[in-house]
Amino acid sequence: MDRHQSAWNEKVAESIISNLEKRRMEGSYAPTLEQATREILAMIPEGSVVYRCGSMTATYMGLWDEIEKIPAVKVINPYAEGLSREESMKLRFEGLTADIMIASTNAITLDGRLVNLDGMGNRVAAMTFGPKKVILVVGMNKVVADLELAISRVKHYAAPVNAIRLSMGTPCVETGLCTDCRSPQRICNVWSIIEGQLAKGRIHVKLVGENLGY
Repeated sequence: MDRHQSAWNEKVAESIISNLEKRRMEGSYAPTLEQATREILAMIPEGSVVYRCGSMTATYMGLWDEIEKIPAVKVINPYAEGLSREESMKLRFEGLTADIMIASTNAITLDGRLVNLDGMGNRVAAMTFGPKKVILVVGMNKVVADLELAISRVKHYAAPVNAIRLSMGTPCVETGLCTDCRSPQRICNVWSIIEGQLAKGRIHVKLVGENLGY
């Protein structure tokens, strides 16, 4: 990444972090994946119970392999191979009682609002209530100017790409475009807009100066 893009990332991240603080959330910035990984690992105490959500960002970073190296950490992973649907659902419920949840957000506005769209709702449910600490790893490619653009980004880009990734039987898998379908495999069912937190600092947004996730 050239120095001009890096400078923009840092300036915009600084502004977003200030706005997150006004909303009783925390934020920090790392210019690289490597630095972000180190700083996130430092936020996870030994013996923690960590809830793994379906974040391509965290997976791409190799974060889960590193977390499992922390002494006595238990990872709640509803996506582990070989799980039945019933076993996976049980782990999703268990994740609501975790010490730490790690995920991403589909979009973040310049004024610090977090916008997400879920199929089942377990991810947005845990973001809003349950785990004692929520760490969201967010590439600067997910930054948008306002709420309208956040919703548009999620609906017309993040959701279709994820539907393609999951091989869902929805029209957007064929065309790449949202048709606001009513397919039984629709993954666009539960919207969440996080404006702030009653529990100050419960959510920490780790902004990363690279393009990450969808």
